[in-house]
Amino acid sequence: MQTILRAAEFLCVGLWLGADAFLSFVVAPGAFAILGSRDAAGLLVGYSLARLHFVGILLGLLFLVARLARTRDFARFTTAAALCVVLMVALTAASQFTVSNRMENLKKQMVSVQNTPETDPRRVQFNRLHHRSVAY
Repeated sequence: MQTILRAAEFLCVGLWLGADAFLSFVVAPGAFAILGSRDAAGLLVGYSLARLHFVGILLGLLFLVARLARTRDFARFTTAAALCVVLMVALTAASQFTVSNRMENLKKQMVSVQNTPETDPRRVQFNRLHHRSVAY
């Protein structure tokens, strides 16, 4: 049973990080290179990112449950791996429920991010939030 739980931990982290890498290095650049407009590419990447956030949070929580079931010791949550996963879940939730929501609201107000002047206050705030989102 220990081996299965440890494998579940590695699987959860591996799937999450692999999906993040795939979105960052394949989906996003491909969407912006292939689709006709930056607005359409942004919609595709935003749609994918929202789903990835929810899957990441779920995988992180499954990792923590598997860790707790395997070690049967709550103190093991203070190991580097467990703390990193807790941090990943927290940052992913913050990105999804604060930064991404604010960006969506701004996109709706602007209608087209691509056609909104760079000096427009909504575009300035959108760009700042986008930079923060990428940093998470």
